[in-house]
Amino acid sequence: MSAGPGWVDAAILGLVQGLTEFLPISSSAHLSVVGQLIGSEDPGAAFTAIAQLGTEAAVLVYFRRDIWRIARAWVLAQARRLPQNHPDARMGWLVIIGSLPIGFLGYAFQDAIEGPAVRNLWLTATMLWVFAVVLHVADRRALARRTLDELGWRDGLLFGLAQSAALVPGVSRSGGTIAAGLLMGYTREAAARYSFLLAIPAVLASGGLQVAKGLEDLATVAWGPTLLATAIAGGVGYAVIAWLLRYISSHDFRPFVLYRVALAAVVYALLGTGVLTASGA
Repeated sequence: MSAGPGWVDAAILGLVQGLTEFLPISSSAHLSVVGQLIGSEDPGAAFTAIAQLGTEAAVLVYFRRDIWRIARAWVLAQARRLPQNHPDARMGWLVIIGSLPIGFLGYAFQDAIEGPAVRNLWLTATMLWVFAVVLHVADRRALARRTLDELGWRDGLLFGLAQSAALVPGVSRSGGTIAAGLLMGYTREAAARYSFLLAIPAVLASGGLQVAKGLEDLATVAWGPTLLATAIAGGVGYAVIAWLLRYISSHDFRPFVLYRVALAAVVYALLGTGVLTASGA
């Protein structure tokens, strides 16, 4: 017997994953809410892990030239064929340094993060509006002068700590890291680009862990709907990355701030009327 959502639900979940993964509006909040509303709040660990590979692939494909250039320079620098202060080799170290906080905290607090207290929709809704305020303040106070050439070890670590906040549903990985970058004086484009690069190790590690956890479910996966969701998430996610990087070159984050506040209000209302349950059960 196959496990997971049917074709229509899978397509919806894939679309939601692709649309929200890279915008500062929290994909985890959207998947929790939409999942309950369409009756697929628990599509299965294997389905979720495989579908997430779509958005992971979108990052790898979109930034393939950056990734190759940085990885190549970093390897050559370790082999002493390039200086350690080469810009791309240095960015490789900065991505590694920035990835340490979420790796350590995610592993150390894994049980709590995946538990009912953190996955509670009341907390998710609260984080939606709390980080809407954070993003708004960061956007209003942004000096928007610094570029990635000025990124140092301290700032890379601060970016990483901000990314770790996304371990709590409702925060948003991109929202947390971009807000941190704006508060440190980086341009919107620089903050967003480093946010995406920083997400690659975290997203791949998280996806790999979820796949490993879901291996026992692979024999029962409904492969058609699952692959459909993966393809939709990847295609839509790629388009969202391209759009966001163009959008922020001449716009601020006000629409995302307002959307987060509105979504939080809707979730509170749906929880209060019993349409949604806090635990998703």
